[in-house]
Amino acid sequence: MEINELTPAEARVWRAFARGEYVDFRAAPDDDPADGGTWGAERTVRGEVLRALLLHGPREDGEVAALDVAGARITGGLDLQYASVDHPVRLRHCHFEETLRCYAARLRELNLSESVLPGLVSHAVRVDGMLRMTRARCRGTVRLNGAEIGRSLYLEGVAIDAPDAEGPVLHLNQTVVGADLWAPGLRTRGSVRLTGASVTGMVNLKDAELDAADGTALDAQHLVVGSSVTATCLTARGTLDFRGARVPGTLELAHARLSRPGGTALRATSCVIGELWLFGGGRIEGALRLRRARLDSLSLDPAMVPAEVYLNDLTYTALVPHHPAALRLAMLERDGDGYVPHSYEQLTAAYRRIGDDDAARLVQLAKLRRHRRTLRWYARLWGHLQDLAVGYGFRPLRAGAWLLSLLAVGSLAYGLHHPEALKPSESPEFNPVFYTLDLLLPIISFGQETAFAPGGWYQWLAYALVLMGWILASTVVAGVTRAVSRQ
Repeated sequence: MEINELTPAEARVWRAFARGEYVDFRAAPDDDPADGGTWGAERTVRGEVLRALLLHGPREDGEVAALDVAGARITGGLDLQYASVDHPVRLRHCHFEETLRCYAARLRELNLSESVLPGLVSHAVRVDGMLRMTRARCRGTVRLNGAEIGRSLYLEGVAIDAPDAEGPVLHLNQTVVGADLWAPGLRTRGSVRLTGASVTGMVNLKDAELDAADGTALDAQHLVVGSSVTATCLTARGTLDFRGARVPGTLELAHARLSRPGGTALRATSCVIGELWLFGGGRIEGALRLRRARLDSLSLDPAMVPAEVYLNDLTYTALVPHHPAALRLAMLERDGDGYVPHSYEQLTAAYRRIGDDDAARLVQLAKLRRHRRTLRWYARLWGHLQDLAVGYGFRPLRAGAWLLSLLAVGSLAYGLHHPEALKPSESPEFNPVFYTLDLLLPIISFGQETAFAPGGWYQWLAYALVLMGWILASTVVAGVTRAVSRQ
């Protein structure tokens, strides 16, 4: 392409390219690129001119060529598919009339900050340096699946609104980022896909707003991150899906607002995460699924726990902050998988690690009571007896209270009406207290029961005391055995 075939605006860009000079077409720094359709020829550049410039543009000895333009209206298609561009490409505050295409291209640097685009198609693009789209606005799909970004990918403040898009509006699946994925304030109307992506540094989604209505707001299955995922104050309408993710640092959802009524709000199943933070936000609307997750620390505010949770085989070392067992047990009662013994064991272990043995015992007692509801009626009856008598071994003093109560009843009854001696000449002196103990204690004998025989309803009372003694002894033995086996 010859210089005499260019418009004055294009010629200005052409001459600046060889020296890497900055060309700013803006009339004012606050020009809105959304109004770019009304800009005239004095700031209009054809996409084919920019393509020719990047591929075959002039060079000057001792200068670093670069395309550095701001405030331009770019008409026609800028098609860099399969191209190899050795110069930085900076098209900031620009208005693109057609989708920018960089499929399988190799670029040194790409900066589209503050620009307005109908879409971006950059599957399998390779960018040696940074790819920056700070505060860009897209009316269509942004496709970066399979991209390789040598340094950081900047998407802070990006707004993507593609109501007619089929599938996700932001494709980052299988993307490899050599440093950070920086996207605080990202706003999308549609799904974001990060499936199988690999980020060497951190993922920052602070203050992001992801709106997928009844779909998946963020699909981050099998995401691998070198450090942490920060999503403080995130607002998500739709599912956050972190199945199989690997986050050695923190998956931070503090003060997040998660909503997917009737579906799953957060799925972090089969994950390996250093710390999962869920606190400070409102109650999660939708199910919380943490099955088979492996966490070093779970920071979970009971106020955020939804009505439906799935915790089967969830493993964590620490559970913070410290709350009474009653608040934590409410979460286990909501488990959609029903009675899950492993969940109770994990909670018990967490309390024992911090030395709260009372809370650990309460969790174990709740576990046995929950298990009782799964048994047949006769087993439930025996469980109720153990619970009533000694609290399944966690209330040993209760056995003493029952014993003293029954001893008082028997001693009073037989103290007022002595039973007749079977052999008056050989019988010891009657003692109502030790006679009652003989009835209550099935093993120990004080010689009273075999020497005296009550009559009438006192005999029925004796039968009742013997039966209660056996039941009390059996429940005590069962409870002590259970307690010893736990130790």
